[in-house]
Amino acid sequence: MTVDVQATRDVVDIITGGWRAQALYTAVKLALPDHIEAGRDTDAELAKATGANEHGIHRLMRLLVAMGVFEGSDSTGYRGTRVSAALLEGPQSLGEMCLLYGEEFYSAWGHAHHAISTQSSGFEEAYGQPFYQYLGQDAATARRFGLTMNAASMFFHQVPEVFDFSGKHVVDVGGGGGHLLATILGATPDARGTLFDQEHMLPKAREHLSATLGPDRAELVAGDMFQGVPEGGDVYILCRVLAGHDDEDVVRVFEHIRDAMADSSSRLLILDRFVEDENSTVLPALWDLHLLVTTGGEHRTVERITRLLDRGGLEITGTAELPMETTALIVAPRTA
Repeated sequence: MTVDVQATRDVVDIITGGWRAQALYTAVKLALPDHIEAGRDTDAELAKATGANEHGIHRLMRLLVAMGVFEGSDSTGYRGTRVSAALLEGPQSLGEMCLLYGEEFYSAWGHAHHAISTQSSGFEEAYGQPFYQYLGQDAATARRFGLTMNAASMFFHQVPEVFDFSGKHVVDVGGGGGHLLATILGATPDARGTLFDQEHMLPKAREHLSATLGPDRAELVAGDMFQGVPEGGDVYILCRVLAGHDDEDVVRVFEHIRDAMADSSSRLLILDRFVEDENSTVLPALWDLHLLVTTGGEHRTVERITRLLDRGGLEITGTAELPMETTALIVAPRTA
């Protein structure tokens, strides 16, 4: 029997992916990107700065260099790369994402078999409670999750390039910390905004919007999108808020938005990652399964969203592609 060496290598690469993820997590946990950026570029200096064993650091750094996270060696000095630069402490850092994925989400994925077999949350199996309930009780993880969501929003700056917000009243439904609305209003001086979310989300949003735009560009309204949304908007936005809810709840949100629109020229923008059942790429399929493992949620196909929109009195009139395989659906009220 002939051994398929490439198939064997492919299997090994896939099943050791978790080891690579944990190596990167450990690098962030030890703040190695920041230490190397500060000039601590040998095993001994990194060990002293982190309190870790020097030989352990050496073995970790050997792998991280092979992975392209860093360059160099103990003898020549370690140097940062584009990958490690993305992990440096700061507003756009992916470091908090690495910590969340290396701890809570990694534990949840340890129960992937349970999640897939039962169509229920692996996180709940690991932690004994639903993910969002856990966030409500653990402020540190909630903060980390918020920073992760912000850091993963690298497509926000392109949203004003795919839709004209000039002169519009923009209502961001489930607007979270206000980063998307701030980006849109910052790029569109004559637009005004309303951020709509649950009460506990508003203080952070108010802080961010005031710091980036001033106190008067956006109104903040507390509420529940399943009960209703602010009326009179020219543009409503749903950005990554539908995946954790069932079809009936999503239709209810669509109906509320349709009823609240200022007139027939109003639009809804749905910004999300959609799955495809034929010829899928890895990232949407992977994130869909991640939703199942962490929250029990799912990403939908565009065809399925279209059917739900139709039930809510809405129809897709255009689409635009955004980074990280995110799609913008431009939706209008159905007139016929």
